[in-house]
Amino acid sequence: MSREIDYGNLMHDAMRGLIRRVLLDVADNGLPGNHHFFITFDTSHPDAELADWLSDRYPGEMTVVMQHWYDGLEVTDDGFSITLNFGDAPEPLYIPYDAIRTFVDPSVEFGLRFEQQESDESSSVTLPVKADDDVAPEEKDAPAKDAQIVSLDSFRK
Repeated sequence: MSREIDYGNLMHDAMRGLIRRVLLDVADNGLPGNHHFFITFDTSHPDAELADWLSDRYPGEMTVVMQHWYDGLEVTDDGFSITLNFGDAPEPLYIPYDAIRTFVDPSVEFGLRFEQQESDESSSVTLPVKADDDVAPEEKDAPAKDAQIVSLDSFRK
């Protein structure tokens, strides 16, 4: 029997583990300095939990900002729950790690992008990410033009 090392999925798991570790630290100690996160996730993921009005408004994906106000951050092995403010309406969310499409901390020009393909799942690492504070949050989840993208597909057979 022939066996190969699946580097793509190993990297995928490692990057989501990095997000988990960052969120665990934030849950314990708060956001340090100017750090803040833009997290884009698949709202149709079967394990994602969000209010009906949010899933109706964002049927494919949604970007949330974790910065000045958030509450109830709980981090598990499979995802995290958090309450965020949407126009003066606090809403609880549960976001599984495998629903995350991008995780960006513009304060330090760090970002991860996980791309989904129809036949196979792969992940890409995007560094650095440039953010412009004058750009609307919906536009910030667009790929950075001057970011270096390393696709893991080139390592797959």
